Amino acid sequence: MKKAALWFGLVAAITFCAGPFVWQMITSIRPESELTSLGMPSTMTFESYTGAFHGRPFGQVIINSVLVAVITTVFCLAVGASAAFALAKLDFRGRKVLLFASLAVSMFPPIATVSPLYLIIRNVGLLDNLTSLIIPYTTFALPLTLWILTGFFEDIPDELYRAARVDGCTPFQAFVKVLLPLAAPGLATTAILVFIFSWNEFLYALTFISTPEKRTIPVAISLFAGEHKEPWGEIAAASVIATLPLIVVTMFFQRKIVAGLTAGAVKG
Repeated sequence: MKKAALWFGLVAAITFCAGPFVWQMITSIRPESELTSLGMPSTMTFESYTGAFHGRPFGQVIINSVLVAVITTVFCLAVGASAAFALAKLDFRGRKVLLFASLAVSMFPPIATVSPLYLIIRNVGLLDNLTSLIIPYTTFALPLTLWILTGFFEDIPDELYRAARVDGCTPFQAFVKVLLPLAAPGLATTAILVFIFSWNEFLYALTFISTPEKRTIPVAISLFAGEHKEPWGEIAAASVIATLPLIVVTMFFQRKIVAGLTAGAVKG
């Protein structure tokens, strides 16, 4: 009974997590006449996938989302890792206050910040530019980056940092050569979360970008419904296309997490 309950729970969890994506995949290959029907499609067609690109700059939209998500992730890791190292290993007053203050910044709801950010971005001439997304995304993802990576750096024994300093390393050299490789699991976890946040963000992308060729995927898909009466197949196809990069990134960094744990093992 315990084994049956375990398998039932496992199947239920997989169905709950993967069910919507599988249903979207099935919908994306349905003929247009069967979009509102249940069950498996009578025939399989890829017209919805071609329709998602036909007459739309959806290919450029995908490139825009990739650029914004990758650049935001790189910036967050570059700045957040060095700042988290300082908060975790360097002795200075106000470390905890600074960490909690940075976390408090991320608690503001996006709807409360979108209006002043719009005015600032318009005044500096970045409106309708991908930079207008990268800067806010980096700003609001950095507190999460700091919080996660500070915990990982605090878990690394202080003796390793001190030994590197005794051997002649500067604080920056000790960070790059000793502590950063050991924090690889934290870097991978943070990269996944920041990438997903940047990839899925909707409100800022809708507000700051107006040109169709410069939109990101969530905004572009949301506007499919206004183009004709039943775009459900194209929306499903575009959703599948938009979800696949997240799956690939997650699988890639999961391997990096395992590799980081193995490489970071300290022999006694």
